[in-house]
Amino acid sequence: MSVPVASVEPTTVRPPVSEGLGEGVSESAGEALRPHAEHAFAAELVALAAQDDRPRPSRWRLSPWAVATYLLGGTLPDGTVITPKYVGPRRIVEVAVTTLATDRALLLLGVPGTAKTWVSEHLAAAVSGDSTLLVQGTAGTPEEAIRYGWNYAELLAHGPSRDALVPSPVMRAMAEGMTARVEELTRIPADVQDTLITILSEKVLPIPELGQEVQAVRGFNVIATANDRDRGVNELSSALRRRFNTVVLPLPESADAEVDIVSRRVDQIGRSLDLPAVPEGIEEIRRVVTVFRELRDGVTADGRTKLKSPSGTLSTAEAISVVTGGLALAAHFGDGVLRASDVAAGILGAVVRDPAADRVIWQEYLEAVVRERDGWKDFYRACREVSA
Repeated sequence: MSVPVASVEPTTVRPPVSEGLGEGVSESAGEALRPHAEHAFAAELVALAAQDDRPRPSRWRLSPWAVATYLLGGTLPDGTVITPKYVGPRRIVEVAVTTLATDRALLLLGVPGTAKTWVSEHLAAAVSGDSTLLVQGTAGTPEEAIRYGWNYAELLAHGPSRDALVPSPVMRAMAEGMTARVEELTRIPADVQDTLITILSEKVLPIPELGQEVQAVRGFNVIATANDRDRGVNELSSALRRRFNTVVLPLPESADAEVDIVSRRVDQIGRSLDLPAVPEGIEEIRRVVTVFRELRDGVTADGRTKLKSPSGTLSTAEAISVVTGGLALAAHFGDGVLRASDVAAGILGAVVRDPAADRVIWQEYLEAVVRERDGWKDFYRACREVSA
């Protein structure tokens, strides 16, 4: 028996994007350490919606063009500046947005630290006005996280019923025509991953205990993220992979692009933590990025010296973490200006994951490259001090 989609009751009431941080958002939203994208960038989403006269797919808050503009940044006709959320090839974003406008799910693939989760969240915020319909993939993620669970007190008292059923984020997204997110799909056990096959191919979620099903309404789609670099990865079955359109998010092409990404994110994080402004530490950011790129690529920026790469990924996300930690040190134990001594310990922790092999690689890099580089003497001394 097919069940009307409206019979699946949402567990929360989500305000329209146009309400921004007004009555529809809890009083604590303004104090959130890390606001959801639809709250943090509510003003931009409202401005885009007001000037967006292009066709919108069913239940989308913005047109595909406006969604791409929200992610990539730009200036609207009325002068409103939309800040870039993703710095990278425009075509990648356009393909991702276009995929969501079809009936195929989107898989964002890339090495750790390529902004897969960040892009996923902002896509969901721009398309559905809600980025919180999220399944976080881990080795212990159960099937119920994707399908549905049960309120066992209600189940024992009255038996299987709609009142006893607890919908998953995916089930709610199907019923409401929203975008669901599945983070770290390859960390989920293979048999649980395959729960998505029927959902993605038939757009239906059977409830055999009730002899019913939930059919997805227009607007429903899934964004999944995955990487194959870390340990504990479960390869996707060919049947499941065919249900996704895969978009690979690359590492930043140039050092300047990576410095820009790190600076923007650190500035956003720093404002929420009352840390010093990023521009005063831009040279240290550039040095952190240079170290990470050289060790990651196995060669110095000038191409003259080949290097051994450590076991860690040394991603852009890790560079952001190192710089943010350095700013905190500068703010609380320094003069507020980011210096080499503030980032040295963070770099050491990011590079030396394997105490035996990585420490040797790091020491060789310090002596062969950093020590000889003009203008890096303070950085060399700081790194030697924390490495001793």
